[in-house]
Order: sequence, then structure tokens, then C-alpha cells
Amino acid sequence: MTPETSYDLIIVGAGPAGSTAATYAAQAGASVLLIDKKKDIGIPLQCGGFLPRLETLQELVPNAELPFTLESIPSECIHASSSVQRFIAPNGNSKEFEVDADAIDRRRFDKYLAKVAGKSGAQLMAGTNVLEVNGTTVKVDGVFGEHTIHGKVLIGADGPNSIVGKAKGLVRDPDPMGTGTAFEYEISGVDVDRDAVEMYFGKDYVPGGYAWVISQGGDTANIGVGIREVLFRNGMSARDYLERFMYEHPIASKKLTGGSIISVVSGLVPVGGAPKVTATKDTLVAGDAAGHIIATNGGGISTAMVGGKIAGQTAVDSLEGKCKLTDYDERWRKEMGLEIKTAVYVRKLMDNLMRSDSMMSAAIKMIDPEHMKALQCGQLPDAVRKGLIKMNFGIK
Repeated sequence: MTPETSYDLIIVGAGPAGSTAATYAAQAGASVLLIDKKKDIGIPLQCGGFLPRLETLQELVPNAELPFTLESIPSECIHASSSVQRFIAPNGNSKEFEVDADAIDRRRFDKYLAKVAGKSGAQLMAGTNVLEVNGTTVKVDGVFGEHTIHGKVLIGADGPNSIVGKAKGLVRDPDPMGTGTAFEYEISGVDVDRDAVEMYFGKDYVPGGYAWVISQGGDTANIGVGIREVLFRNGMSARDYLERFMYEHPIASKKLTGGSIISVVSGLVPVGGAPKVTATKDTLVAGDAAGHIIATNGGGISTAMVGGKIAGQTAVDSLEGKCKLTDYDERWRKEMGLEIKTAVYVRKLMDNLMRSDSMMSAAIKMIDPEHMKALQCGQLPDAVRKGLIKMNFGIK
């Protein structure tokens, strides 16, 4: 395709945030160009694809208006469904709570969202890299050639290392503990619990983080580790930790050893919260670029889509003179800012807990399932807070 020379909105990044922003803006009548560096939207993967069902998502961000694309996800985008989330402590004890969720096929889901954006009227340029950002003008190059394109509003939905965010100063303060690495395998030939999502803790396998096992149906699963590089032991990499978990963990290895690795997935996960500012007079950031993620579990699909929806709507409202573009900061924080901020606080608390296997095991034993579910959603129930104080954990 040959793009127009100008658009109302230029959106960089066709993941859940960018495609959702494009859909809502295009449906409101704006001219939208959606750019993504991937030649094949959704590939390579950068996420395990765990997505709770609509009712749980609404509990996660109760003040948010969820995008319509989360209301009914096409069956072909779902690998498998689960009804239980299980925590396995370093000492091997476990505790679980009920949660209805799906293991999403991100390849198909991201394509689905991009198709919805296209049907809504947005133009899509895949295989296109942004070389330069100058105001709201972008210089791009890729499979469709080199172009200079002007937009009235620019939206950066291009991940934790956002080119748009860096160009406009919409970035988080440096924090080595604020960015995690997710390293994952898709494996076949394994016998895992198909009804449960399992999360494993223990500093020998995932110091300061957790490992997971998510069934994708049949004998296939997604396994991975979420870990901060600053906590790696000398000479260890994220792959080394995943290999140790897969082959040496006393519980997980019995389910996973002998499996065939059919895909390797990796990516950065921004768990440090949102930048202080996510909007200028002509530019917004959304999704991972804006820290729209629940830091306690690394889940960001739904919150990215909420941020994208608000970004697309705010951009159109500003073009119509109904608001300032900088109102975006207040709008998204009103819908999910408290939950994202609280999740960062709880994540920091958990960081301290996970430095000690005995303390983490004691905490999992102490916390009842419903409170555990709340913690996973980035909430800190008062009863849990009081319990941790009794353990002399040192919080106020």
C-alpha cells in the first residue's frame, strides 16, 4: 500500500493497545494509520497469553469501561480454558483459588484485533519501521518503501522501549527492578493440569519472580519465567532459569521433562508502573509504553486495551475540540490508575518476600485463597497487611 501524506491519527504498534485505539478512533470518523514493524501481526510472540474472563477483568479494574472486543473473544483465538489458579510455594505446598480464564493464542488474537481496526476504517502498514519522530510527523521505512507521514495526533503503543515515548519524554524514571524479562517455551508432549494455571516461587528457580505452567490444551503448554535481570546470579540468564525450572524443579520437572520445545517466546515486561506523564499536546502513549500493566502478575492485555480505547477516544475528542489531549492522563488514571499504582506497591512488597523462600512459603500458608486472588490482582487486603506485620515483615 501507499499511505496518504497525512492522517488525523498515526498509531505506532498494532498490539492490543494500538489496534484498540485505532478501532475506536476510526469508528468515531477519524482517519487512522496503524503502523507495526512486524511483517506478520502477532509474530513473534512476546506474551504467554493468560487472560481472565470478562467478569474477573471487571473486578480487576472496576472503574474501567472494557472494550467491546473483550466481551466475546472468537473461539479460534483461544487455546484452552482454565478454572483454577494455583500458587506453589518454595517448600512445595500449594494453595489455589477459582478464576475463569483463557489461554489466548496471541498470534490469532492480535491479528483479530488488527482486522477489527481495519474493518472500522483504519489503514494498516505492517512490516514498517519508524525511523524518526519529528513532532507528529514520522519517517518510516519497510516493505512498502520509505515515507514521511504527518498526523494531527501521534499515539505510541509500541511497547516498553517505545520509540514514540522516548522521542517525547514520556518515559519512566530509571529503575532496574521496574522491568522484567519474560522467557517462555511452548512445549508439547507434556502432562499438565488442563484446568489450572500454576505459578511457582523459589529463589533457586526464579529469584524475585515466578515461573508458570499454562495448559494450551491437549499435551501442549506454555511455560515460562518472569524475572528481573538485576537479580540474576553470576553467569545465569533467563533461559538458564527456565531450563533449571523445566528439568530440575522437584514438582514441575515431573510434568515437563521429556517435552519438546516447539516455540521460544521472550519479551520485556514493564512492572515499574506508569510514567509520571503519558500525554503531551500532540502525543499519547498507551499499553506497555504507558506502563498499563498489573505489576503483580505481569498481565497487561486487558489493561492495554482499556488504555488504547481511552487513547483513541481522547484523540478524537481533542480533534473535535471537546477536550485537551493532555486530559488523557486524567482519563485513564480515573479508570485504572489506582489499580496499577497499588499493584506496583504490592509487587515491591512481594519482591521483599521472595528474597526468602521460608518467608514466601509462610506467606502462602498464611494467606487465604480469596486474599491470594486479591494480591494477584494487585490489591492488598487489610487482613493480609496485618498478617504480614505479625510476621515482623517490616511494612507499615
